[in-house]
Amino acid sequence: MDRLEHATALDGLAGRLRSLVRAVPLGGRRDVLHGRWLGHPVHPLMVQVPIGTWFSAALLDILPGQRRSADALIGVGIAAALPAAVAGWTDWAELERRQMRVGLVHAAANATGVGLYVASLVARARKRSVLGKTLGFAGLTAVGLGGAIGGHLAYRLASGANHAESVPDLIGPGWHTVTQLSGLPVAQPVRRHIDDIAVLVVREAGDRVHVLADTCSHMGGPLSDGTLEDDCVRCPWHGSLFRLNDGWNVQGPATAPQPAFDVRITDGQVEARLRGPQAKDHTTPAGGEA
Repeated sequence: MDRLEHATALDGLAGRLRSLVRAVPLGGRRDVLHGRWLGHPVHPLMVQVPIGTWFSAALLDILPGQRRSADALIGVGIAAALPAAVAGWTDWAELERRQMRVGLVHAAANATGVGLYVASLVARARKRSVLGKTLGFAGLTAVGLGGAIGGHLAYRLASGANHAESVPDLIGPGWHTVTQLSGLPVAQPVRRHIDDIAVLVVREAGDRVHVLADTCSHMGGPLSDGTLEDDCVRCPWHGSLFRLNDGWNVQGPATAPQPAFDVRITDGQVEARLRGPQAKDHTTPAGGEA
């Protein structure tokens, strides 16, 4: 898998496929497929249906007299695999190079599995039961391999993870001095630091100041290098749009909002405090040491 992450030979194909996926005119449906409404990627949820039905079909294939039930489950899995794949490709087109390389093999394994299940269903319809079962077990093996690769994507390469999740645990409680108000340009995103954590600072006309975590929750892009649009900031890497006032992810592919800060001006100094329920709980866990 480590070698696959660095397989630059896949970059040409990945680039062409990315352009094709991004060119599909999905409009607002793209955010639906990303899972912005859910708060995390929707693809892992959608794949539960085909995996569950195909695994159940494999169990029924072992039992006598369950052919029709197994056939029905395989058909349901094939039908459910299509929208799951669409959501997966939509997410894949917004990944980084290493993730995209692994994602191509993940998709290839799953596509092979779907093809084998289609062939299995055809064989079953032609009363070739043994071949149908054999193809079904082969399809389950291919999908299982695809799932293992998907686990590498999610847990080794953090595909789909919230890349700003650690910010509340790294910022100390209370108010922190961020910068001098006089040193901030108006209507221009800049980077400053709180406890060595990078934050985005935007000064509006009238000396209203917004502070968000600078690391984009989608893939870790620097929001301070982004552009301001209608009281929002757009990430320069993949175009996620976050509201300056509260960090809400107005537009994906980000599925999680940005950690936001309360701001006050004291003697010309901009001070910030992590807002609301995002603030770190500094109490000692039960049974822990103070």
